[in-house]
Amino acid sequence: MPALMLTRDDVIGRNHLLPSFPHFITEILAALDDPEGSLTVLARCIIRDPIITARVLSVANMAAARTRRMSEVSDIYTAISLIGMSQVRQITLVSSLGTFVGGVAQNGIPVTFWQHCVSVGVCCEELALHISEPVSTDAALIAGLLHDIGQIWLYGFNAEVYRQCWHHALTHAIGIEDVERAHFGIDHATIGAWLAEHWALPPDIVAAIRSHHAPDTALGTPLVPLVHVAEVLSNALDLDDRAENRVTSISSAACQQLGLVWDEDMRPLFGRIEARSRHANAFFSHLPKP
Repeated sequence: MPALMLTRDDVIGRNHLLPSFPHFITEILAALDDPEGSLTVLARCIIRDPIITARVLSVANMAAARTRRMSEVSDIYTAISLIGMSQVRQITLVSSLGTFVGGVAQNGIPVTFWQHCVSVGVCCEELALHISEPVSTDAALIAGLLHDIGQIWLYGFNAEVYRQCWHHALTHAIGIEDVERAHFGIDHATIGAWLAEHWALPPDIVAAIRSHHAPDTALGTPLVPLVHVAEVLSNALDLDDRAENRVTSISSAACQQLGLVWDEDMRPLFGRIEARSRHANAFFSHLPKP
């Protein structure tokens, strides 16, 4: 029997173990089908966060300098029109979720947790652009960023026991989710799905978080195999330099569902993923190291 049997009520009741979730993320997702509404939501989110504002304006000014067709960009609407909604959404989502998880980092959780999530998020977004399945790149990015949020909750719940779980999984070459179930009666994927439901995230993101270690159970939701493949690929490319990175088995059914063929034609995709992952993780170099 597990030492504990955590329930959904236990997890939601201890939601304070995480910082307040940035609810405007759900606003951004809801506004994606309405470009004008999406622009309004984005501008509102950016303006009230000085860190995101600085990052958006910095990227916009670099773009302006390359074109040499305009002077310094100092307002958000000009910045959005210059670099595009997609890039601004990515900056906003990664930055806001980085701040969210950064609140946990202050309590001692290794920054490598978040670096891994950023790398998987980038993989998800690039894969969504690569495959023929209709998958929202924004939903893919968010699902990738949050796929291991249950691990962060478990770390906050009992850091010492969770570190022991990771050590046991590594030294015995078994899945962390198996060790979690043995100690807590539940795994991080289920905990993450409960949290995502509590935050009112879309069902496909909830499903992707819940099933990223068992994609064959939910192949009908394209985001599920996408997040699974992205995590395996992130580990294979060693994007975040974690000691615990291991190339685990990849679901052939998930690859087939996404129409992925691992040949030489994938090299440009790998290059884009590596470059973007390193760039995105540079945003969080200020967080404490393990």
